[in-house]
Amino acid sequence: MPADDLFAPPPDLPVPVDDGACDHLVGLEMPPVSLTATSGFDVRLDDVKSPFTVVYGYPRTGVPGQDLLPGWNEIPGARGCTPQNCAFRDHHAELQMLGATVYGLSTQTTEYQREMAQRLHLPFPVLSDSGLELTKALKLPTFEAGGETLLKRFSMILFGTRIEHVIYPVFPSDSDAPAVVKWLSAHQ
Repeated sequence: MPADDLFAPPPDLPVPVDDGACDHLVGLEMPPVSLTATSGFDVRLDDVKSPFTVVYGYPRTGVPGQDLLPGWNEIPGARGCTPQNCAFRDHHAELQMLGATVYGLSTQTTEYQREMAQRLHLPFPVLSDSGLELTKALKLPTFEAGGETLLKRFSMILFGTRIEHVIYPVFPSDSDAPAVVKWLSAHQ
């Protein structure tokens, strides 16, 4: 199936349910895992310097003109990675004013992510967990599609190196950036 419009998902997407896969995250410290960023640098989320860090996870972005994975629109919560990335891009200045550093996170390779980050003009790095090190260390929620292990959609807000708040499940996909702004505004 072609990726008709990566910015506007179909209106009849199945809604993900809260399966409890993120219930264990609040209160955990970030593990000492180094992730390659689209900026070309390695990032360790256990070594952050900003008061708040926002890490939003997403399954995989599509590429204009290329087919989606078979059955992608039928997987609850899978479709909508481009709108989610764009929502964080559009709220980035506001998140910075609230003292937050923002990172996207997926299990795609850095090269794949870099194309998307440049195309969408993201002002923050996207982190690759293609080796699933952070995913396994934190037991992040995943699903299998197209022979790949992909993250379910979530957002984590860290205070220092501790996970303070998690938004999960995220639907629609562009709803978590405003929810993160709201939460950070209330917790300054």
